[in-house]
Amino acid sequence: MNAEEARALVRNVPDFPIKGIQFKDITTVLDNPEGLRWMRDEIVKRYKGLGITKVVGIESRGFILAPAVAMELGAGFVPIRKPNKLPAETVSVTYMKEYGEDTIQVHKDALSPDDVVLIHDDILATGGSMDAAISLVKKLGVKKVYVNCIIELEGLHGRDYLQGKAEDISFLFGMEVDE
Repeated sequence: MNAEEARALVRNVPDFPIKGIQFKDITTVLDNPEGLRWMRDEIVKRYKGLGITKVVGIESRGFILAPAVAMELGAGFVPIRKPNKLPAETVSVTYMKEYGEDTIQVHKDALSPDDVVLIHDDILATGGSMDAAISLVKKLGVKKVYVNCIIELEGLHGRDYLQGKAEDISFLFGMEVDE
């Protein structure tokens, strides 16, 4: 499997989660054992040797690969979730996204100033969700923050919005919104 083969497996779902959004569904890559392995291995290759101590997955599709990547990197996994999903004391950030306002939370004690963090999610669109995740992680005083997404929706310029907010921002492949 390579990037083009994995990219070809991504399914478009029109009008999800709201009318006018063309959703990029990665479950069709995940249900392919070669596609799943390729994605995990590519992320691990990119971040191996950078001292990552925690891999943070953003609810909900960031939860799929982040634990597997964490295990391969010898790091822990930390979930960033929507409100009222985490049982202990949390820190929150509210932000605007493509189709409304949202809030995300992380356990207050999940990260420390000694941590080097990789934040992982499935797709980077305008950058609002990832910007909020970076802000949330930095509130806990971590040493360094890296960012990885499977897909970058290139025409929405989320990468530009995030410039300077993380040590590194990487993607397995790019796609246009209407592809």
